[in-house]
Amino acid sequence: MATKHEQILNYINDLPVGEKISVRQIAKALEVSEGTAYRAIKEAENKGFVSTIERVGTIRIEKKKKENIEKLTFAEVVNIVDGQVLGGRTGLHKTLNKFVIGAMQLDAMMRYIDAGSLLIVGNRSDAHELALTAGAAVLITGGFDANEQVKKLADELDMPVISTSYDTFTTATMINRAIDDQLIKKDILLVEDVLTPLDKSYYLQTNNTLSDWYELNKETGHSRFPVVDQNLKVQGMITSKDIIGVERSISIEKIMTKNPMTVNKNTSVASTAHMMVWESIEILPVVNESNRLEGLISRQDVLKALQVNQRQPQAGETIDDIITNNIGLMKGKTKSDDIFRFEVSPQMTNHLGTISYGVFTSIVYEAANQALKAHKKGDLVLESITIYFLKPVQIDSIVEIHPKVLEVGRKFGKIDIEVYNEGLLVGKALMMCQHIDR
Repeated sequence: MATKHEQILNYINDLPVGEKISVRQIAKALEVSEGTAYRAIKEAENKGFVSTIERVGTIRIEKKKKENIEKLTFAEVVNIVDGQVLGGRTGLHKTLNKFVIGAMQLDAMMRYIDAGSLLIVGNRSDAHELALTAGAAVLITGGFDANEQVKKLADELDMPVISTSYDTFTTATMINRAIDDQLIKKDILLVEDVLTPLDKSYYLQTNNTLSDWYELNKETGHSRFPVVDQNLKVQGMITSKDIIGVERSISIEKIMTKNPMTVNKNTSVASTAHMMVWESIEILPVVNESNRLEGLISRQDVLKALQVNQRQPQAGETIDDIITNNIGLMKGKTKSDDIFRFEVSPQMTNHLGTISYGVFTSIVYEAANQALKAHKKGDLVLESITIYFLKPVQIDSIVEIHPKVLEVGRKFGKIDIEVYNEGLLVGKALMMCQHIDR
């Protein structure tokens, strides 16, 4: 039987797109406390089928597929530009296909506008009306209002008219940045992309005995299973280590490891890999916010996903991507003599115009990573990094990174890194990492 929390989520999911939702309404409709309703609405928002907009409220939106994540809804645009909705609130759930800056003559502007567009323009009522008629939303910059005729038309056509105090250039930049952020997220593998779903997972219940473990072990060939209660909430894990010297008649609940580590669907695969390496875990239960089992993820699933992901193009470029693409190797006589060069570009600096601490850390990690890969192939999981000191390095400077592998074992590596600028030592660090064989 579904819990109250799950009943609320199902209720919200069945609501028509564009429907307004409130805590009080949900609590009254399903006869639950307002606290329970609030928590369920927040989870629905995290799952992507509900959006809360300032001065508008919470509305049911169409959940975006991962492959379409780079397209924003008009509701998200309102949040990005700190906007105010002047009309067409019922269309906030719709997705914008492109945005057009209205810095041209009206007839030229309309050639670029079609259904699903967003026109970013100042106080031009004629452009507002034509855009709405063409099926586009309107974002008015400079804090201007729209006339009553435009607001009425927006309500009739279910297309939002939004006002923001930012200027046109700033507004376009903010939306562009949000789209780029979405593109980066698009290629980040999450647990939900690779997990074994619940209907294909094997688990035991707290009222099972050790005999049931032996039967499941014989049937599946696996030795690690999550243990759940009657509501499928994870209570523990049981492995072959837990059953040594124990009679078959004993209850699973008495010998399982309680409060096991878990992940949720939105956990990144990279974070899951870190957890598995650090804690020497072979399998993790995947749970929802109520700790209800939704599937399993194994170390094999993680490694396979990471290897496949390395062959995929990155749609959006992160700072780490820029560093990786611009760090150059100067070959030494031996592997230990290799030096890496990097130019400090404007986006790599802090407000003082010197290299930022985060970028310095990324440069050190990338150089150490490449140096260690010359000794061992595989993926590295950073365990600790200690930066002894960092002197200011000016914009447009060329730095040389000298990684020295101090120790390398089957599962770990230890690297000392020195960074020079114009022959002077400007940074020194020590990095410890663990190694995952491919």
